[in-house]
Amino acid sequence: MTDFNTLGLPADMVSRLAMAGLTAPTPIQERAIPAALQGRDVLGLAQTGTGKTVAFGVPLMMALAAAKGAPAPRTPRGLILAPTRELAKQIATALEPLRMGRKLSVVLVVGGASVNAQAGRLARGADLVVATPGRLIDLTDRKDVNLSQVTQLVLDEADQMLDLGFIHALRRIASVLPAERRTMLFSATMPKAMEALAASFLRDPLRIEVTPPGRTVDRIVQSVHFVTKDEKTDRLIALLDGHRNERAIVFGRTKHGSEKLARTLEAKGFAVVSIHGNKSQGQRDRAITAFREGQVRVLVATDVAARGIDIPDVKHVYNYDLPNVPEIYVHRIGRTARAGADGAAIAFCTPDEMGELRDIQKVTGLSIPVGHGQPWDRHDQPRKAQGRGVPAKPTRRPRRRRPQRGAKAA
Repeated sequence: MTDFNTLGLPADMVSRLAMAGLTAPTPIQERAIPAALQGRDVLGLAQTGTGKTVAFGVPLMMALAAAKGAPAPRTPRGLILAPTRELAKQIATALEPLRMGRKLSVVLVVGGASVNAQAGRLARGADLVVATPGRLIDLTDRKDVNLSQVTQLVLDEADQMLDLGFIHALRRIASVLPAERRTMLFSATMPKAMEALAASFLRDPLRIEVTPPGRTVDRIVQSVHFVTKDEKTDRLIALLDGHRNERAIVFGRTKHGSEKLARTLEAKGFAVVSIHGNKSQGQRDRAITAFREGQVRVLVATDVAARGIDIPDVKHVYNYDLPNVPEIYVHRIGRTARAGADGAAIAFCTPDEMGELRDIQKVTGLSIPVGHGQPWDRHDQPRKAQGRGVPAKPTRRPRRRRPQRGAKAA
């Protein structure tokens, strides 16, 4: 069996990995680490939870440790970009055990926290910056960070950065980075826009694909419940009531809707917190900590939590609203069945979400078992709506066109 000793790593790094409980590399680590150590750019296609942080973290930290002298103020040598604050913070925490040699300085640069405090930490010098694109642009515009000396660049969950609208920020960041650098880009999917982004950042990369796009974890028991919009909340409450002592994440589509749902669940006696884009970084950190430590059992979240939350004992994931992008479904349900555990993923589908459900099943290659109700049929949706007291839209007869004056009859 392959172990980290066979990848050409120094004994110090192997020891640090062992202290972190890592003795055998995952497939993405086994292929990416040697390539990066040889100085090659890497394009990795892998789902969350496959060990990507170590795959890029090991060669990154080794390169930074080998650099001579301390970094200049505001001028990092390494940069990691992540789509969300939660993922950026998780990366920074995961890299802590991998610091070799002198104490490498890592600065977290994310929104929702004091920009002045982050600028102050950068002014003292940073070997590595872990950032979300928006906040990094803010600091660049303020001249609080200089990216001209970055020799090690990582883009993690790059497809989600595109989904969140960071393409222009990424292009701006790319324009101020030095051409001579090693770049590692990791993505769960490879749409055309992602291919264009990869081409602009990478040079002759080694492409590594360890998990087919859209593949879901085999240990997750999936089901779909066909409900009306009015039935959603009551069914969620009934299902949550059956496992009040187990952790569950409930995914909503909007910030307002998620906050409203969390208040409803709290009124029903559930220990619940919510995270979404309207929450400050401190509020989001406290919510994740309370959920991780078991002070609350239900986390209601938008897709800021679809990636970057690694809590091993989440037993249930609810798709209260189906995502518009089918790949996000895979990331959402990947919050359960982690670290070898089992888990359940329950999706709610209203009549107007049948398109999203079909797209999800097409991408995953699965026919999700029905847990409740029957699939909605597009032809009988108006009749169902009318039965709930909502009048069906009347069918308009086509208007007969009058022949123009002087025109001959056909």
